[in-house]
Amino acid sequence: MSQQNYIPDDAPFNAEQRQWLNGLVGNFINDLTSGRGLNGQSSAPAVPVTILVGSQTGNSEALGKKLFKAMGKMNFTPTLNDLGSYDKAQLAQEQNVLIITSTYGDGEPPDNAADFHEWILSDEAPSLEGVNYSVLALGDTEYPDFCKCGIEFDERFAQLGATCILPRVDCDVDFDEPYDAWKKGVMDALGASAAPVAVEADDLSEEGYSKKNPFPSAILHNENLNTPNTPRETHHIELSLEGSGLEYEVGDALGVYPRNDEALVDEILANLPFKPTDEVPLPGGGEGPLRDALLQGYDIRNLNKTFIQNWQQRSGSPFLRALVEGDDKAAYDDFCWGREVIDLITDHPADFEDAEEFVGALKKLQPRLYSISSSPNAHPDEVHLTVGIVRYHSKYRDRGGVCSTFLSDRSGGVKPGVFLHSNNAFRLPEDGTKPVIMVGPGTGIAPFRAFLEERQVSEASGANWLFFGNPHEADDFLYKDELTAMQEAGVLTKLSTAFSRDQKEKIYVQDRMLETGAELWKWLSEDEASFYVCGDASRMAKDVDAALHTIAQQHGGLSEDAAVDFVKQLKKDKRYCRDVY
Repeated sequence: MSQQNYIPDDAPFNAEQRQWLNGLVGNFINDLTSGRGLNGQSSAPAVPVTILVGSQTGNSEALGKKLFKAMGKMNFTPTLNDLGSYDKAQLAQEQNVLIITSTYGDGEPPDNAADFHEWILSDEAPSLEGVNYSVLALGDTEYPDFCKCGIEFDERFAQLGATCILPRVDCDVDFDEPYDAWKKGVMDALGASAAPVAVEADDLSEEGYSKKNPFPSAILHNENLNTPNTPRETHHIELSLEGSGLEYEVGDALGVYPRNDEALVDEILANLPFKPTDEVPLPGGGEGPLRDALLQGYDIRNLNKTFIQNWQQRSGSPFLRALVEGDDKAAYDDFCWGREVIDLITDHPADFEDAEEFVGALKKLQPRLYSISSSPNAHPDEVHLTVGIVRYHSKYRDRGGVCSTFLSDRSGGVKPGVFLHSNNAFRLPEDGTKPVIMVGPGTGIAPFRAFLEERQVSEASGANWLFFGNPHEADDFLYKDELTAMQEAGVLTKLSTAFSRDQKEKIYVQDRMLETGAELWKWLSEDEASFYVCGDASRMAKDVDAALHTIAQQHGGLSEDAAVDFVKQLKKDKRYCRDVY
């Protein structure tokens, strides 16, 4: 095809220059007529996208920020919204909504998404016809209500008439690859193909030590905080961050990569027809000996429905066949509780072609997150943990938590791989004059030890009130000497303890809250205290929340509905924060 002549023949250019200029102008015109502007960028209007995030520990928040940054570099105009502060009245007017949410506890929405969740499932929710949406749900397959919050959002948006542009993606704890696939899917569905490929990259490659590149941290100190008179074990562990470049704030968590029990790995190998030296794929890429892969790469403990179904296909076990065909949730839960991979190997053998096929049936060994129990300003180049050691007997075996027993029993001479996990939803008030109320029974005291250290180092003048509980004062009063010293120094203004088994009737932290309800209400309503809870989500956190509502009614004179609104407002104002699990 001959080149069109855009440059007049009498223009002051030679033939070669005119040819080059005609080509340049022609390309420019083609770009404009094909919907592309200068430098190949789209000249079409940018696509508006509303990103809504429900996050409890920071994972969804981090993914929301990554998505916002990636879409901002393409032909989109994204807005990033915390579901706790999002204006619900705007939802029906949105064009494209992308929801990223986790689930915690017994299938509950994250704290910042609870109000939105209640509203969207109610009769008050509007028609969402004309709204496009997609959901990325974060969860953990070890819990029965896997990704429940994301599932409920997805189903409810569809019921209200919204159009799903990409089917919901449910992520297990290893969510990086599913997120990448979902991100690409929603971008393509919203018209990313019209945007320049050259700027599509996230530019979020992590430098230094991170979850994908953990820091080998030396253990500086490891002691049991309980007395020898009790079977309970709570270890105070101090790890070095010297030379890592890692920095954290109080309220953050530390990720720890554990190692499986060598004796258990050797028992598994003794019951399989494979050599410990057989080369197998490693979860992080590459290959390695089977024994090393089972020690550090694969989860050999936890069972779930999907794992049982996959195992049954290779096993001649009539029991497993009946379990799978029955497809009864309660039966699955009963079978999986207290059993591990070794139980399937010995009681319900399966045939695998080779070691590679065997590890292909296993999940990746995941790091464990622990609330940090130290202030970086009080302990430079160190990070401290408060770890409850899990041990139990089941199905004729002594068993234990993978990471907790690794730290207590098998970490001598080992430098665990660690990384920092930011939790912006669990921070001290910026104003150091404001009081704080902390409720942390058992290992829930961890972040509050850090809070108190930080308030002491920063010389914050605000009052500090700690509620702590455990079974017995004589054996289970964690950090007693430190807390006593903080009381004497005037840092810990008030300490309310609940040792549940030291008297005939059990007493818990929520009981101490109710006993001091009048003063607690004054701290909250008049002194504008922030209220923090750390620990068990399924029972303790719910009981503490119920006590808070009761105090608002009894001592604030609020109706039941008004008490609910008061607590919701505390959350919106970030004065009611929970680190629960």
